[in-house]
Order: sequence, then structure tokens, then C-alpha cells
Amino acid sequence: MDKALQTMINNMPEKTGKSLEEWFKVLKSKSFSKHSEAVKFLKEEHQVTHGFANTIVTLSKQESSSDEDLVVSQYDGKENLLPIYKALIDFVNTLGNDVTITPKKTSVSVIRKRQFILIKPATKIRIDLGFKFKDKPTSERLENSGPFGTMCTHRVQLNEVSQVDDELKGWIKEAYDESV
Repeated sequence: MDKALQTMINNMPEKTGKSLEEWFKVLKSKSFSKHSEAVKFLKEEHQVTHGFANTIVTLSKQESSSDEDLVVSQYDGKENLLPIYKALIDFVNTLGNDVTITPKKTSVSVIRKRQFILIKPATKIRIDLGFKFKDKPTSERLENSGPFGTMCTHRVQLNEVSQVDDELKGWIKEAYDESV
């Protein structure tokens, strides 16, 4: 996914009041025979700008794979990383009922009002966990964002489930708290 589209998706909750997944649910509640009808509906009924409306409708058509299928595909050949992924998701699910977990083709965004972490199986032996912090210094473990670019401010590289420890959970909770 290109950076501009990813930025648009990340900004969607703040700019439109709903995440991409929430807009998909809105569109599923109606039936439209044409792309332009769905765009018009979002613009007129929900005051979404044309750019966001067009993007939401376009991406809703591409949402043919289920969330589970997307995660299974991400970890194909990397099944040894699934316990790490599951431990992260289990912890995220304890943070609050305002968290949205959004699998994509190559990563999973975890969103409150905005994305606060990004889970990406980077190699066959490593998950990169990206964070979005406002002002937090890096450390030996909490590195700069690396390959995430502007999508995240920091990352932690995870190779085993034991690394989903209290320190990491504290950072996840801090990123969650900042994402209001």
C-alpha cells in the first residue's frame, strides 16, 4: 500500500469520525448498484469529503478476504511467529472496547481513535511491532521506526513470545493512552 493511501486510512477516524472498518459496515448496511451512488451517499448522508468517500468505496470493494484469511496469509511459512501475534492480540483486547483490530495484506493495524500499534511479520523469524508515540526517546529495545517510516515513530523487534513482557505491554498501553 502506498504511503499516501496509508496516511489517509490512518487519518480517517479523526477526519471522518469513523475508521475504515466502521465505514465498511455502514456501506454493507445499504446496497448500491454503482460506485458513484455509494460515494454520493457518504458525501450527502455522512458529510464525508469526496476524497475520503471515493477511497472508502474503492477499498470496500477490495475487502473480499476475511480478516482471518488476511492473518493466515501473512503468517504463511511463518507459523512459528503466530504465538507472538496471538499474545499481542490477547493483550490488546484487554485495553478497552474502543480498540479496532484491522488486518491488511501485510500487517495488522490496531486503532483507537488512530492507529497506535502496527503488527507486521517482517521476516520468517521476526515480527516488527510499530508504535505511534508523541514524544518518546528511543532506547536499545525501543528503536526508531525503521522501515515503517511515518506510519510509526518507534518499533520493537520480536523473535519469541517471552518478549511480550511487562515492559512491552507498558509501551502498548502508553501508545493506546496517547491515541485519544
